[in-house]
Amino acid sequence: MIPTIQDLDFRDKRVIVRVDYNVPLTEAGDIVDDTRIKASLPTLEALFERGARQLVLLTHIGRPDGKRVPHLSTDKVALRLMQHLGKTVQKVDDCVDVELPETPVVMLENVRFHEEEEANDAEFARKLAQNGELFVNDAFGTAHREHASTVGVTKHVKGCVGLLIQKELHYLDIHRIEKPVVTILGGAKLETKLPLLQRMLPNVDKLLVGGAMIFTFYKARGWEVGKSLLDEKNMTMAQMLTNNDKVVLPTDVVVAPSPKDGDRAKVVPAQGIPADMIGLDIGPESVEHFKHVLSGAKTVVWNGPLGFVEEKPFGEATIAIMEHLAELTKGGVITIVGGGDSIAMVERHDLDEKFTHVSTGGGASMKLMEGKKLPALQALER
Repeated sequence: MIPTIQDLDFRDKRVIVRVDYNVPLTEAGDIVDDTRIKASLPTLEALFERGARQLVLLTHIGRPDGKRVPHLSTDKVALRLMQHLGKTVQKVDDCVDVELPETPVVMLENVRFHEEEEANDAEFARKLAQNGELFVNDAFGTAHREHASTVGVTKHVKGCVGLLIQKELHYLDIHRIEKPVVTILGGAKLETKLPLLQRMLPNVDKLLVGGAMIFTFYKARGWEVGKSLLDEKNMTMAQMLTNNDKVVLPTDVVVAPSPKDGDRAKVVPAQGIPADMIGLDIGPESVEHFKHVLSGAKTVVWNGPLGFVEEKPFGEATIAIMEHLAELTKGGVITIVGGGDSIAMVERHDLDEKFTHVSTGGGASMKLMEGKKLPALQALER
């Protein structure tokens, strides 16, 4: 069993909270999007309500590789948190061997300024644990990493998960999802999505496939795919999966000579991709069929874009399906978004509040839906 904040007594305790404030920043260190900071507020407020004396926050930002990188400092996230939380937040200059002030909230420096963090160094973890009497992990985005601030620290201080991780575990448990369930699975390579696909297929009613991995399925059927991306190693698996009635493939695709040739894009049948073209999105007929299938669901799980969304116009199908899911959510359908690329698309189009649940962890959400154990959660199990 993984303990939650309901299981520990926080009265008059100094509590270490591992948050995920790995927010997008400009080169000057200004915050582009503070969604992750706002997502942590329910846990922080609940800890104060349960009598915590002080919260000492640990986070990483970016990839400083064990060096001090000024624009990746936690200075500005501390200021933004203070605005949202309405309590004094004081930033200190390191995350170990520091004298903690008596403010309600202390923001430690970026834990990845120390190379020992990602190495899960035992001595570094012991020093991190000295910052408090109890530990709460609410950083779902790093739960699949075996780092000092997520795993090592639990050897020295009693801990539990926060409300954000509790919410993630609730929505991403495929065995508890209300049926009928439709999953949308996109992405480039079949190989990277196979574990998720195999895990989801027995538990869903329909699985809609998009992204470049559709061309491996087409090739397995003996169709021409032009210059489209292929996963030759998994052709046999693709052939087996195409015989499963739950798997729904696009019937038309958008092609172009290259991703940069959006002005030369055209729609062709899935069985008629020209030899000199690359498939870069699913077509309008497929979008309408996908919408029809989705409209019969009580729960929709979406992981991965349906096209090459980095270049116009190859993100159109993904945007259309996103907007349709937002409408379904209004009608009571449970809509769950996981996987880094999907989450980024939703946030980019300001639709994150239009879904039932948008996961805060790309890699972690995929691992969890694949049925894999997350090291940071295993470390807390009793």
